[in-house]
Amino acid sequence: MNKDIPLLGRKLTFGLLCLLFSFQVAATPWKDMPAAEVEATLDKKFAEGKYSPKGADSCLMCHKKSAAVMAIFDNVHGSTHSGASPMADLQCEACHGPMGNHNKGGKEPMITFGKDAPVPADKQNSVCLSCHQDDKRMAWESSHHSSADIACASCHQVHTANDPITDKQTEVEVCTSCHLEQKADLHKRSSHPLENGQMVCSDCHNAHGSQGEASLKQMSINENCYACHAEKRGPKLWEHAPVTDNCASCHSVHGSVNEAMLTQKAPQLCQSCHASVGHASNAQFGTSPSAFTAGQSCMNCHSQVHGSNHPSGKLLQR
Repeated sequence: MNKDIPLLGRKLTFGLLCLLFSFQVAATPWKDMPAAEVEATLDKKFAEGKYSPKGADSCLMCHKKSAAVMAIFDNVHGSTHSGASPMADLQCEACHGPMGNHNKGGKEPMITFGKDAPVPADKQNSVCLSCHQDDKRMAWESSHHSSADIACASCHQVHTANDPITDKQTEVEVCTSCHLEQKADLHKRSSHPLENGQMVCSDCHNAHGSQGEASLKQMSINENCYACHAEKRGPKLWEHAPVTDNCASCHSVHGSVNEAMLTQKAPQLCQSCHASVGHASNAQFGTSPSAFTAGQSCMNCHSQVHGSNHPSGKLLQR
């Protein structure tokens, strides 16, 4: 018997293990790679600039069987007729980075997108923002989504004919997949009509950031509300201080268990301010009907709670 056979067998076993390991690395090139190393690898790829001379044709040699990949050609990003489309420039590599040696065994990583991608969100977003720079995105760096390291591709879909977040029929569904508290509010007794499609989140908010609070499209909550509720806008001859200050002082803007999206029922809501002297502090809570609690409670008399223009409307009664 040849004495070299056991040694040869060990060498073959070691070789197969190395080959298996190389396939595992090729399948998951980013696995367990620290964020700093990911960024360094990508920076090196861009510095070398080894783009494929065949562009998308090189990519599609392997990826053409993927429906998720091919759907890019149903989207504006895959249009060959638009000069602003990535397909008119570096094609797939315009977003995913230089191919380099990626097509030689798949070991060299490319930029991948989405909330589950190992590439840091700011690195993903820098790709998107290299083209998508306009007045609607000028405050992105200071936005809540940017601060929370949310990637553009966590909300947007590029490899599809219709991006759900840009479709008013599906926008609310996308937003409330993360904003669960607001989703619950939409199902309460009174809420803005987002459930039936009459409104969408972007009617009030700019998800890419704004100069106002809570990413509102206007500079203040009241200005945002007045965009639809113009009849509540002042100035009034007789003003109600909470109204001119902040609509959210009395209203829960995403929905409430109380009528008219009030944060509390009247008279409790009214008495949170008007509870010092006089009849306002003497509301009856018994079972017998009362002018303080029946119907609209305080608003049975003080009906013009948003302000009055009547000469005799000091008490907001007319």
